[in-house]
Amino acid sequence: MISKIRRSAEKTHIHNLFIFNKTGICLFRVNFTNSYNIKQDQLISSFFTALMAFTKELIGNKIKCIEMGDVKFVVIERGFFYYTLLVDSLENLIFLEDIITKIHNQFLKYVKDNNININLECIFDDGLNRIFNDILYHTFSNEFDLKKEDKIINYIGDLSYTDEIEGVILLTDKGKVVYSSIKRLELSNFLKEVDFRVKICNNSILKMFYTSKNKELIFSEYVEDLYFIILVFDLNTKFGIAEYYLMKVVNFIKTTLKK
Repeated sequence: MISKIRRSAEKTHIHNLFIFNKTGICLFRVNFTNSYNIKQDQLISSFFTALMAFTKELIGNKIKCIEMGDVKFVVIERGFFYYTLLVDSLENLIFLEDIITKIHNQFLKYVKDNNININLECIFDDGLNRIFNDILYHTFSNEFDLKKEDKIINYIGDLSYTDEIEGVILLTDKGKVVYSSIKRLELSNFLKEVDFRVKICNNSILKMFYTSKNKELIFSEYVEDLYFIILVFDLNTKFGIAEYYLMKVVNFIKTTLKK
């Protein structure tokens, strides 16, 4: 039998969701995990409403992120609503935006169907809670062959000990970390720099090389619509050597997935 693993909400690092209107009223909240028990909904919503209003005047972005050690608050604007997520610091912003888009569409439908006054009405509904949990579950529900993925992880794990390679990172197509030889804090900072490149690569550019802010040589490639592999080299590494290792990893992943 082929062993499968489902990337379900049980393994998520997305902990809490708050939905508030632009006047600062928290309309709804849901806990995806029990890691953080936040009771002051209105204080959070008031703070981020003021933050979004202020920073929008300055830079006009519709997504804000405040990091606090191993976790971060991510605020995403959709129409009349602000969606605030408490997530682990390594969670990918592109992935979070995809989830919020799906949640926003369901929330609009719920508001319309139930004639909710979004200017002042707080919502307490286990049914809506289940809907949002289902969205999170199904977003994670792409099936990966566990045996094949373990084989890939073992291979790139051994490769990370190669003298020429300073780091190896394997991401899913949504930018979630599957494996990394880089320490957590360094990885968090590194992924901020590659976030937009993952988005560009997705179904567009398959291969890229560039230098990081820390003057490292980065070679990366999008593989089989499932994975995004990143190899980190010293800046003085010859392109031919870096290209050799990248092709070696990519070919191994492709061959493993086809077996």
